[in-house]
Amino acid sequence: MKENAFSQLSDQELLEKKKQLKSSNIINAVIIGVLIGVVIYSFIKSGFRLFTFLPLLFVYFIVKNQNESKELEKEIKSRNVKQE
Repeated sequence: MKENAFSQLSDQELLEKKKQLKSSNIINAVIIGVLIGVVIYSFIKSGFRLFTFLPLLFVYFIVKNQNESKELEKEIKSRNVKQE
């Protein structure tokens, strides 16, 4: 979602979106942990190979897509919305 779309949401919708992103961030953290575990296991079992670094590519894309939560936080702070 772009920053423009966040500016069109009401204060209540922003807070609901923040709750959704919080649970999404927890899921992403678990996925990143599992993928890093796969990388470590693969490295120990077979050394450096393509499949050793392939999960790291997925980790990169997950981390890169975290900008949405930063933009949401910016919008909430700019409006001075009280957070529960």
